Amino acid sequence: MNRFVLAVSSGIARVTEAALGPYQTAMIRIGFSATWLLFLLREFPHRQELYGPDGPWNWNLAEQLISINGAFTALMWSDGQFWFETVYVLAVLASLLLLLGWRTRAMSVLFMVGVLSLQNRSIFMGDGGDNVLHLMCIYLVFTRCGQVWSLDERRARRTREARARGEHVVDRAGPALWGVLGLVLVSAAFLDKLNGDWFVPALLWVLWSAQALWWAVGRFARSGQPRIMLDVVANIVHNGALLVIMAEACLIYATAGWYKIQGSRWQDGTAVYYPLQLDSFSPWPALADLLSAHGVMVMLVTYGTVAVQVAFPFTLFNRRVKNILLAAMITEHAVIAVVLGLPFFSLAMIAADSVFLPTSFLHRLGDGAARARGRLWARFPGGGGPGPGLPGQRGPKGQRGPQRQPGASKEPGSTRTPGPTGGPGDPENPDHTHVGFPA
Repeated sequence: MNRFVLAVSSGIARVTEAALGPYQTAMIRIGFSATWLLFLLREFPHRQELYGPDGPWNWNLAEQLISINGAFTALMWSDGQFWFETVYVLAVLASLLLLLGWRTRAMSVLFMVGVLSLQNRSIFMGDGGDNVLHLMCIYLVFTRCGQVWSLDERRARRTREARARGEHVVDRAGPALWGVLGLVLVSAAFLDKLNGDWFVPALLWVLWSAQALWWAVGRFARSGQPRIMLDVVANIVHNGALLVIMAEACLIYATAGWYKIQGSRWQDGTAVYYPLQLDSFSPWPALADLLSAHGVMVMLVTYGTVAVQVAFPFTLFNRRVKNILLAAMITEHAVIAVVLGLPFFSLAMIAADSVFLPTSFLHRLGDGAARARGRLWARFPGGGGPGPGLPGQRGPKGQRGPQRQPGASKEPGSTRTPGPTGGPGDPENPDHTHVGFPA
């Protein structure tokens, strides 16, 4: 009995004292924001046909559908060309800033708004990866995704160093950004633009109010207890969202695998052959012909795909087997991106897979990226160092950047990070003391 109570208390402490999986969460942030950013830039010349008010799926058709399903999209607030261009450019900017990790709390919300606004405006524009991105952008706003590999982390480090020198640091950008976004939200509510399904408007109000509470507690609370309580709540929400993301990825693979088993072409081992013969999915016809010409290879890839997708959720508790299947799935998506010409679908799935990557591997990846960028930075005039804000770089006192904390596990969802270290004036920093989705 004592052992059980000890295990329960240890589990509760583990979930509440820290936001788990900081490197995995950073990979999700970088992966999904990069996927959406590249898609928007790739389709920038075609944005009018995809999402514009006078495109094939014009504003009136979209209005009729949204009046039925109640989906949220800021593009339906106006049918003007200027408003469309503004929303599109803001979606690009929010994706870029989230990728860099600048004000990740606010940018994750703007990223979600951009994804939902464009996807719900023209629901027929997608290749399967849009469904994954649609769901994950909502989950992402509940995570503390700027703990590592972000400009937020660099700003928090510089703030701590400045306060250690006795300097007074005041964050003005965060409250100003909160005020501007609040003004937009209040104006949209006053003009009755937030009608339809209640979920996304309610979520926006809750997130905006939570940011105000976070800042007010950090600025005016006389003791550290209220701030500790808010950190505990934020950690619980983060860890719950991370668990949901992992469960969602497992559900995607399990559902895909079990549906494939029921198909006759997957049962006889020929299913992979047919997509390779479609002109719409053959950017490299010679390569597709080369792969489809070997019957044994087609059969092995067909059966292997089903086996990996069905087995993956059951291997999460065996680290070695899980890592092998994870490498196989990432390789499979990379091949799909090249051979079938579906790069954004593959990037979205690889971003979802990254939540299962081992922390030790992500440490090596960050160190390698820091060294590569350091060498690149040194080539510029006056760039004698590795550049600011790099993961794993040497700090001003010769110490390395983010390291795994003592007692931290190497697996996703179990990495511990230090408790809140920022000051009370930095609410943005995480380390701071289908037709019609309804969303």
